[in-house]
Amino acid sequence: MDNNGSHPYTDSQLSFLMEEAIAQAKLAEHDHDVPIGAVIVQGGQIIARGKNTRERLQDATGHAEIAAIREACRLIGSWRLIDCDLFVTLEPCLMCAGAIIQARIRHLYFGAYDPKSGMAGSAGNAFALPSNHTVQITGGLLAEQCGGLLHSFFERKRDRMC
Repeated sequence: MDNNGSHPYTDSQLSFLMEEAIAQAKLAEHDHDVPIGAVIVQGGQIIARGKNTRERLQDATGHAEIAAIREACRLIGSWRLIDCDLFVTLEPCLMCAGAIIQARIRHLYFGAYDPKSGMAGSAGNAFALPSNHTVQITGGLLAEQCGGLLHSFFERKRDRMC
């Protein structure tokens, strides 16, 4: 999925930035949380990182995107991230899609599609709702690798339950 034909990044830069988000997902997994990670990029540089902490902190808002957005806002001293791009390993949920729109993120890049709760086109499209800000979206970057992390995590979790 790509609603913007052009990118400010080369293919190798896109892969590198998604790998950085994947590294955050692996940190979440190490903490026994669902492996989802995110990075925010401004001017070609990673300025914020986030990982899923929902289970560890028992916080419903402990999503990777929210953590990265909070860190980026603190760093630049503004809630407006108008010249920033977000890279995340899983298609954002409704809460995160809303935060992305509210933060004025310029471009969302995500890895795996989420047919159950992805709100960038899979289960719904929060980004298509009338809004004062339009987010460009590119999905499916390193989708197999991102999806594989989640699949392996939940497979191990199911095996431990049996």
